[in-house]
Amino acid sequence: SPTGMVWVLGRIYCTGTPEDYKAVHALQDQVSAVPLSAYGKPYTPPPGMVDPAIDMKTGPREQVNAMDGAAYFKLFAELLKANPPSAEDAPMVAKLAKIGIVPGQDFDASRLDPAIVKGIDAAPKPAQEKISVYLKEALVTGDAKLENGWLFFKNTGLYGTGYRNRAMITWYGLGANRPQDAVYPTSEGPDLLKKYNGANRYVMRFNKGELPPVNGFWSITMYDKDYFFVPNPINRYTVSQRNKFKTNPDGSIDLYIQKDSPGKDKEQNWLPAPADEFVLMMRLYWPKEKPPSILDGSWKPPHVKQIDG
Repeated sequence: SPTGMVWVLGRIYCTGTPEDYKAVHALQDQVSAVPLSAYGKPYTPPPGMVDPAIDMKTGPREQVNAMDGAAYFKLFAELLKANPPSAEDAPMVAKLAKIGIVPGQDFDASRLDPAIVKGIDAAPKPAQEKISVYLKEALVTGDAKLENGWLFFKNTGLYGTGYRNRAMITWYGLGANRPQDAVYPTSEGPDLLKKYNGANRYVMRFNKGELPPVNGFWSITMYDKDYFFVPNPINRYTVSQRNKFKTNPDGSIDLYIQKDSPGKDKEQNWLPAPADEFVLMMRLYWPKEKPPSILDGSWKPPHVKQIDG
């Protein structure tokens, strides 16, 4: 990492059997984070520090949204001390210097021209609006793709000077993997004009040999409209390659996405839905790079089709 601040999300695939849990736990016991200077040597981490001034109850996005312009830029300047800009950021660094933001220095709005302070005070609302609408603009710029109702991003984690793209990903998800590590196609409805609703029934068909092409792991998770799991009678919140799906005579696989059971003979392919609106998220860990691949567009997530109403 180019800075002293890192965020590690460890994911280890497990088949769900007691034997595999044992192997995974043994692997987890070997995972540690140490300074490079202590690598390969005995190391005792220093005592942890707790800052009571940090709000651990309010979500990060809500905390940032509540800041005025001066407070935001003061925090930004403080973070720049531990996260120095790269060489390619030079044009933006020059612009920021005009409003008193200089890497390595504190930001003090009281020392600025009143006209600049007025602009800083007014900045949050239009900035937040520009960030939030970039989700749609990304389809035009090519940062995002929409395939068969599934939206996903092509260059997460590889932003360069794409500041709005970086901010938009942070706005919605705090951070994200590079596409070579994981892609997260998300679908809120069969098309842009219609949302999924548990009052209807849907089917998602994978043709023979066309399940998500990954080297790691794939899954499809059901969320309600607020992105929470959906309580259901079979306690199933996701389907994945761990499921033993029932196949059609032609080798295809139908996933039944609906509130009520599609029938006992089809329940192994059932992803239960809530009574109202819902969202589907597909996770493709370590997607294959050679065709068929979601990375080059030679594989596309199948369309989720409504089968009644």
